Amino acid sequence: MASLLSPPLSLPLNRASNGNSRSLGQKMFSESERMCFRRNSVRSAKFSAIKNKPSAEADVIVKDSVNVEAVEDRIDYGVVGVHHVGVLCENLERSLHFYQNILGLTINEARPHDKLPYRGAWLWVGSEMIHLMELPNPDPLTGRPEHGGRDRHACLAIRDVSKLKDILDKAGIPYTLSRSGRPAIFTRDPDANALEFTQVD
Repeated sequence: MASLLSPPLSLPLNRASNGNSRSLGQKMFSESERMCFRRNSVRSAKFSAIKNKPSAEADVIVKDSVNVEAVEDRIDYGVVGVHHVGVLCENLERSLHFYQNILGLTINEARPHDKLPYRGAWLWVGSEMIHLMELPNPDPLTGRPEHGGRDRHACLAIRDVSKLKDILDKAGIPYTLSRSGRPAIFTRDPDANALEFTQVD
C-alpha cells in the first residue's frame, strides 16, 4: 500500500477562472499529511473490495479511494441526523389544520415561534420536526408532477400506510401510491409541498 502512496498526493480544487466557468487546480500535501493518509488508509476497510480488484485500473481507483478517505476524515463534523425540515406556507392556520387535524402531528411548544420576523410553528415528527414558515413561496402551485415522488419532498416514516390512506380518503385529499410497489403513499399539503409516507416495521 505504501508504494502506491509514494508519489505526492494531490486533490483537485475548484478555482474560479472567470465569472462563468471553473477550472481544476491541484493541492499538494505535506509529508505529515501524506503520513496521515497512509495511517487512515490502513485503518479503513471502506474500499477494500475496490482495492482487491486485480487490474491496472484498480491501482488508480485505490489512489483515488485513499484521497476520498482522507478528505472524509478531515471534514467529519459529527452529523447525527436530520433535525427539522422547513416547509413554506401561505396561511399558517390552513397549514396547521392539515398537519394537525388531518395528519395528527402535534406542536412543539418549546420551540420559539415568536422570535422570528415571520409566523410559523414547529411540529413533531417522531424526534424530528417540520418547521412551518408563513413566507412567500417561490415555487408554482400549478404544473407540479402529479406524483410527489417526482418532485422535491420530505419523507415521513409511519407504521400503517393503509390507515393513512383511509384518513386521506375521508378528508378528500388526493394521493398517489409508490410506483415501485413498496408500501408508501404520496400527497401534498395545501401549498403543494409534496410529502411521502413510507411504511416501516
